[in-house]
Amino acid sequence: MFILVNLKTYPCDPVAVAEAVRDVDEETDARLAVAPQAAHVERVAATGVETWAQHVDPIDHGSNTGHALAESLAEVGAEGTLINHSEKRLKLADIDGSIRAAERAGLETIVCANNPAQIAGSAALGPDAVAVEPPELIGTGTPVSQADPDIVEDAVAAADSVDDDVSVLCGAGISTGEDVVSAGDLGAEGVLLASGVAKADDPAVALADLVDPL
Repeated sequence: MFILVNLKTYPCDPVAVAEAVRDVDEETDARLAVAPQAAHVERVAATGVETWAQHVDPIDHGSNTGHALAESLAEVGAEGTLINHSEKRLKLADIDGSIRAAERAGLETIVCANNPAQIAGSAALGPDAVAVEPPELIGTGTPVSQADPDIVEDAVAAADSVDDDVSVLCGAGISTGEDVVSAGDLGAEGVLLASGVAKADDPAVALADLVDPL
């Protein structure tokens, strides 16, 4: 299982969380990574943890003030990027452009989507993975695998019908090891989570509990 911890813009210490992710990653067969804010990517990557960007823009070098350039993020240590998170929605053409920009920079890609229909459309664009995240469940502590398990199974089927090389992850409300196991039982190859680790009093303990059942 792939577990990607999105730090969003939470007021946590990104380096401390990254070190916790790195240390737990060394103790488990699961694959763990962290997605800090763009300004923190270099410091987080320096800990040795697998580091992802939260977003890249569909741009190349040039006159693009205020944008996130894939090459710049890769240069400071990002290995992958989220695209089209529910808190950073893009138009379809821009999702495609961001995937191409990430590929150009050698970044792995996960495209987020709300439902199986959007998962199918996203998978058709050729990312490395897609993640189904019903936005109404994000941050609630109620995992999609419990609230609506059919949406995970349908998302897996939708992606497979388009391109079975595209992995499917699930997010929204993931906070326990049981949630991670349930996601795997429904066909997901990984999970996205945020507050369950980023806002935990002890991120290392929270992560250890997540991977313990795996």
